[in-house]
Parts: sequence; structure tokens; C-alpha cells
Amino acid sequence: MCSKKKANFGALIAGVAMFALALTACGGSNASTSSPNGAGKTINVYFGADTTYGQQQQQWFNDVSAAFEKQTGAKVNFETYASANDELTKIQTSVVSNQGPDIYSLGTTFTPTAYSTGAFVKLTADAWNRIGGKNKFIPSTLGISGPDANNQIGIPFESRPFVMAYNTDLLAKAGIDKPATTWDRLGAQAKMLTGNGVYGMAVGYKDNFDPWKYIWAMDRQSGHALVNGKTAKLDDPATLKAYQTYFGWLTKDHVVDPASVGWTNPQALAAFASGKAAFFPMTTATSMNTLDKSAVKGKYKYALMPTVPPGATSAPSGGTPVASIISGDNIVVAQYSKNQDLDFAFIKLLTDDAQQKIRYNTFGQLPVNQATAKELETSNPALAPFVASAAASYATPFTGAWGNIQLALVNVVVQAIPSLANGSVSDTTLQSLLADAQKTAQDALSRSK
Repeated sequence: MCSKKKANFGALIAGVAMFALALTACGGSNASTSSPNGAGKTINVYFGADTTYGQQQQQWFNDVSAAFEKQTGAKVNFETYASANDELTKIQTSVVSNQGPDIYSLGTTFTPTAYSTGAFVKLTADAWNRIGGKNKFIPSTLGISGPDANNQIGIPFESRPFVMAYNTDLLAKAGIDKPATTWDRLGAQAKMLTGNGVYGMAVGYKDNFDPWKYIWAMDRQSGHALVNGKTAKLDDPATLKAYQTYFGWLTKDHVVDPASVGWTNPQALAAFASGKAAFFPMTTATSMNTLDKSAVKGKYKYALMPTVPPGATSAPSGGTPVASIISGDNIVVAQYSKNQDLDFAFIKLLTDDAQQKIRYNTFGQLPVNQATAKELETSNPALAPFVASAAASYATPFTGAWGNIQLALVNVVVQAIPSLANGSVSDTTLQSLLADAQKTAQDALSRSK
């Protein structure tokens, strides 16, 4: 999982090696600026809906809006999206109409799509100063803010490296000391742990966000890239193998609950929390809040997901030991916004220590603020697997086409749901779905800048 030395958020600060040189230059300082006068004004913020902590999110909306109004006199209006498709559609329609939200909180993988439109504010030294300086942030979280350190639009807001939760009691009873580091061996462990109303894994096949991440990770681990410049490679044998493995947990190995065909991530989390599954892959620190109030409190731990691809017993030559995407949320400001002083003041509030702590304590969202991260590392050693995952995270391709490619990968699962529900997905069906996804991806790349 990680070394016996005390883990720390220095691993996050070190970040992903490929971005190390680009991120050494820190623009701006930590000096705060005075709050603008926003009396009588409203800023509109587009935000992902939290389907796990919906009530808490609504309360947070109210609280942070009240805090900002007290500070500046301006009101904040939140609009939420529930899927990656909603996210992409809002970006596209707002760009075309030149109107919409002032601020967008986007999943990191949608930052390249937003950047490619040219419709969002490029962050100058002055812009970074307005939110407290670039060196306020953990450098690795800046790894997908733009194509390089001098062309960035994404301000880090939250970090969500992916890991796997496992039930320590169930593993101990089966004589398993720790989760496997290869996907094949993890599947074998899951078979050993399935029975008597318990399944080896909890997976949400109908989730709007997670399915493609399995496929992307397995592909990268095998040495295959889904995107090579302007060429899409979704109809590759490595991609086929990834989907076969992912679907096979349900159709061949029978290590997931058949009901998971209709599950999203919160339902998979609920199954694990009830003690009905041994492994819960593709989760984040946000799951802690649920698990620490559940039947598995004190009976679970986190580990890295396997980094060896399906069909292999060790990392293949040319493969990348991907543990997670560089994951979380970035905030971008629309060029058309007439309230940019207020926009940046609000972003400063969200990324300052106080709000970063509130987000972690309420939702389990890991901070991007360096000071907050260091304090959490000291107080909560259980975060070590997330630190390790962040250090072994890699960026998705920085292309404006990625939003459409990501949706194409998810759509393969969406279109396969009827077959999954019937207990099998034939190779013929899967190859046809991948051919459609390949066309969508290639068309998007051909159109992208």
C-alpha cells in the first residue's frame, strides 16, 4: 500500500512526475486582497450535485452563500448538474450563447474541454493573487489546470484520488491478509469472498461518472493509450479486454450483486457499508463519512486499486502503474461574466483554509490548500492510502475532445445494460459498441483544436 515511513501530504505536493518541472514556478503571493463591493449583485455558480450527501450540500450552499453575502454584499445562486452529459451540455450551450453561470465547478477531466472553447478566463499572475497566490495550492492539483503552467484556466477546489475500500473482517475470515495488486488476482479474491449473501465487490454499473475510469486505468496499465495525438484508439484489444473484465465481474465471475446493473455509486457504497460486499473499488475519501456511521465502522480500510492490467501477473513493458486519474474539481470563470471581481473573491473564500476544512469535515473532500492538507495529514493517518494514490495518479489527455471521449466510454456501458441485465454481453455486441465509441471519439478529435 505504502511504505512504513509515515505517509504525508508531501507526496501530494511532489505530485505527478510528468508535471514536476512545469509546476515549480509559482505565480503570485499569498497576500489577500480587499473584498469587492457586491451589494445588489448576484453571481451564478454551476456545481455538481452530491447524490450521496444531498441534504448536507444544500445546507452548505446556504451557509457559504450567507458567508459571502456578509463579506461582499453579493448573493450566490447555485445551479447543479447530475451527470457528465449535463456538464458538457452546459459548457457548450453557454459558450454558444455567451451567457450562463459566472463560475463553473467542473470535474478535472472536463477542464481540457472548457479550455478548448477559449471561453474561460486564463489565469494571470494578478488573477492568482486575487485568490491568495498559486503557491497556496498543492502543486500536483494544478496538473490538469491547463496544457502548461503558463496557460491555465482551472483553479483547484477539491482533490479526489481514487482508492479501494475493503472489509477487514471478511478478508480475515477468508485467510486473505491484504487486497491483490493485480486485477486478475483481485477477481480471484472476490470469488473466494462471495457467498452467504455477501458479494466480492460492490460496483455501480449505472453510475454516470465511474465506469470509464476502470477502462482508462486498465488501458494505461497495459501500455495502451486511448488517445494518441489526433487519433482515437478505443477499438483496441486492450480496451476490449478491459470491458470484458469489468462486465465479467457480473456476467462470468458473479462476484457482484445482479442488482448492481441498476446501481450508481451511492448504492454500491450502501451495499459495502451494510457489510454485503468485501471490496468497494473506485471510491474516494468522501466515503469515510458514510462508512464511519455504518455497520462496517472499524472493520474497513483503504488500499490502492490494482495497478497491473487484466491478463497480466506483473506490470507489462510500456505499461503505466496508474492508481487513479488526477481527480477532483477545478473552478473556472467565464469570460462573459460581468462580475469577475466577485467571482475571484468567491473562489478565494472556497479555497481558503476555513472552507477547505468545512468541505473535508462535511463531505470528506480532500483539500487542495497546502496548509489545510498538512494539518489533516498530521491529524488523520488513515489518509495515507489517498496520499499514495494521488502520488500515483495520472492526467487524462489534455484535449478538448476528451469530454466527448469520456462520454463515449460511458455510453458503451449504458448501451450494454440490457445485455448485462440478461446475464451476458457477447463479444460481438461489445465490439459493435466499441466501434461506435471509436467513431464518436475520432469525430471529436478531428473537430478539436
